[in-house]
Amino acid sequence: MKYYLVLLFTGLSLTVYSQSFEVKGRVTDKMNAEPLEAATIYIQSITDNALITYTISDQKGNFELAGRTKAKEVNLLISYNGYKKITRKISLNKATIDIGNIQIEELAEELQGVEVVGERAPITIKKDTLEFNVSSFKTKPDAMVEDLLKKLPGIEVDTDGKITVNGKEVNEVLVNGKPFFGSDLTIATKNLSKDIVDKIQITDTKSDSEKFTGRKSTSDNKSVNITLKKGKNKGIFGRVTAGYGTDSRYEMSGIGNYFNEDQRVSVLASSNNINSSGFSSDEVFDMMGNRRGNLGFRQGEGITTSSNIGANYVDVWGEGKEASADYFYAKSDTENNSRKERETILPDSHFFTETLAATVNNNDSHRASSKFEIEPDSTLKITIRPSFNYTSGFSSSVSSTKSSDEFQQLINESSIESTGTSDRRNFANSISIIKKIGSNGAYISARFRNRNIENNEEDFLVTSKEVFGSNASLENRNQFTKDNTTEGEWNLDLELRQPIVKNLFLDLNYEVEKEKQRKKLSIHNFNAQTNAYSDFDARLSSNLKTTSAVHRTTAGLNFEGDKLYASFSAGLLRTNLITEEFSRNTKFEKTFNDVALQSRIRYRMGRGKRISIRYNTESNTPSAAQLQPVADESNLTNIVTGNPNLDREYNHRINLGLSNFDFRSRTGIFVWANLNLTDHRITPITIIDEDLIRRSTYTNVDGNYDGRLGASFSKTIKRDNSSLKYRIRLSTNYSKRYNFSNGTKFSTQSLGVSPSLRLTYSYNDLIEIEPEYSVSFNKASYSLDRIEDRDFLSHKVGLRTTTYWPKNIVFGNDIQYNYNPDVAAGFDKGAIFWNMSLGLKILEEKGVVKLKVYDLLDSNINTRRSITADYIEDSQSTLLKRYFMLSFTYKVNRVGGKASRGRGRGSWRGRRMH
Repeated sequence: MKYYLVLLFTGLSLTVYSQSFEVKGRVTDKMNAEPLEAATIYIQSITDNALITYTISDQKGNFELAGRTKAKEVNLLISYNGYKKITRKISLNKATIDIGNIQIEELAEELQGVEVVGERAPITIKKDTLEFNVSSFKTKPDAMVEDLLKKLPGIEVDTDGKITVNGKEVNEVLVNGKPFFGSDLTIATKNLSKDIVDKIQITDTKSDSEKFTGRKSTSDNKSVNITLKKGKNKGIFGRVTAGYGTDSRYEMSGIGNYFNEDQRVSVLASSNNINSSGFSSDEVFDMMGNRRGNLGFRQGEGITTSSNIGANYVDVWGEGKEASADYFYAKSDTENNSRKERETILPDSHFFTETLAATVNNNDSHRASSKFEIEPDSTLKITIRPSFNYTSGFSSSVSSTKSSDEFQQLINESSIESTGTSDRRNFANSISIIKKIGSNGAYISARFRNRNIENNEEDFLVTSKEVFGSNASLENRNQFTKDNTTEGEWNLDLELRQPIVKNLFLDLNYEVEKEKQRKKLSIHNFNAQTNAYSDFDARLSSNLKTTSAVHRTTAGLNFEGDKLYASFSAGLLRTNLITEEFSRNTKFEKTFNDVALQSRIRYRMGRGKRISIRYNTESNTPSAAQLQPVADESNLTNIVTGNPNLDREYNHRINLGLSNFDFRSRTGIFVWANLNLTDHRITPITIIDEDLIRRSTYTNVDGNYDGRLGASFSKTIKRDNSSLKYRIRLSTNYSKRYNFSNGTKFSTQSLGVSPSLRLTYSYNDLIEIEPEYSVSFNKASYSLDRIEDRDFLSHKVGLRTTTYWPKNIVFGNDIQYNYNPDVAAGFDKGAIFWNMSLGLKILEEKGVVKLKVYDLLDSNINTRRSITADYIEDSQSTLLKRYFMLSFTYKVNRVGGKASRGRGRGSWRGRRMH
């Protein structure tokens, strides 16, 4: 640790010899003297064109640049889309320099296909698109797109690869405007090299309809488009990794990409037993027990051995015809042992349960999808999207539970042994047709979707329950359960848009959706005389059919200006729900009529500054399990029966967002708030008898609500070769829920507060230091006097360090300390989790030999506490323990017709700075 402190203070001391400066002025149009908002003003070194600092002009055309450099003279450049570039040499002979009003001249004609390397602005704003010139932002050698994104202002990337832009989550990553391996964003960001990227473009996420018609985005998320360099969109690149370690831990993975202009083919494969998705290309900590799910299955608790293989294809089949397809196969085998201790709170008492469980889950998944886009002309677009998923699985579990009263007197014991198989088939298809009418934004669209699912499960179940005391009893069951579920659904959505006046549109929409589900549950008891599962259990078996039909008719007005976007729609929502239980000859039918409301206001107060407000209603019908009037007795101490008389849930949702990112000071402020009011919330109602046997059903309850409020502040301080970025974040949540405890209705009010602080310091691409701290406080208050209020506190401290010195050596440490002081006795309260990695680049930096240590101190724990309306639970489960692994990675990069080799240390200091 002393080594890192010496480097840190050395880097900080070197910045003292740089001089601070501030340059301010104003940018206007030469023809009419109008101020130009969002012009890019930046300063470069005269000797090597290195970027020193940059900013964006405000609504009045004013700008201020603040920075620090050793240079006495620098170049000041002003760039604005459609205008001639201005370059001036200025002398930094005083702390503040006012260059006055700068008039720039509009280009008579845009030059197409002309690029001047080193002269492009680092940031360009084009209407709703924020564009970053990649060559202006320096990264470490062999950096991936994810490393580049971390350098861009307003963009944050967390340890799981989740990306946010100005506080908004990124839900789409495109390469040259096309998806890259489906919905897994990290495959693109962690596997595409920065060297082949020309621009990073940030926009509001748009649907296919919005992209084609030019309609404003209605999404709250952001989209990242990775534009490849000209000449680099042709070639082969990829990597392979193999490693082996102690405790027979291993990893193997590879990804290859073939690009030929509009045609792209990518393949990937991996296998490991270290809980990794296998496709992280993090230079330091790749494939170290990553918990992120991928390619058709999501990893849960325990230790998972997984294998994956996938392929992706994108191509243009002539003018107006595009096609894409992908296929994934995923296999996962997970073993887990868990322990849970729960305190259940009753109106007049409380009791305790302890559960020990051992599970094995094996799953195989095949997923295939394709997309075909046809544009016969500029006014018509047809999109077809078929997909197919098949999943088969095997599961085995053994669990035992002990229940004791508040005096620690044992009341009952139960056990469950289960062995089962499952297979699920899911076919879906959608056809969308959009026709533009004229050139004023009018269009008509139709979309048809259908889905068919078949799910089959077979399970051998052995259960037992023993009750002690005066009502002593013993019950054993040995059953074979067969569950066959089929679902069919289709949806038709018709939409018409007609302009009224400029920027004001009338939208008419009609949607109909019909769904049928048939669930046949057959249970047979074991007959000792026949030595077979020959006794049909009519009491526990069922044959349920649910049919729902939803009709939604809405009309709305939308105003889509440059700064103001406002929409309001209202309509009728009619839902007809029919449930039929054939084995009991019962039938229930209900019709719900609701008002469907939706409104949104989004106002841009300036570049980087925006406020949005959204309100909408939502109706949710009960599930088949909640409606089914048959007892589920797979757990003899927790019996659940559905209620066919349930009403639907009706929600009111309000969302508020405020973002303000100042490019001049590299400061971002983001505020968000959400409120959800729920009428007729579907709520379990449970009766617990004196033997602590739970019997539950469902009912509807009004008056529930929950809300979230959060804010974050981030700032980046840049001084020549060093930078410091810090983020302060505060997140709060509050909810009030009505529940039932032993038949008594009560309310629970929950409050959570979670502040956090994260710092990132880097010096000359030689060292990066990232400390962070967060604390989470949760409080639960109950309306019943018998139930005491509960508090729960947890702390997390982290430190991540990476050094790139000496040359070709990368040394990383990732340390995290978690402390949960309120967990029950017998559970670990805190531990230090430390991963370490040491890498050596060889073979002209195309190969990396790496020694990795997972959980260096062998002290990792996964203790968790959860608080609900009527219980508090502490739990622990199997987790990956310490291992050492030696691995080798080899990269292939042949784009633009020749091999692209790694850069030496000299290029680390580069010609362009972030």
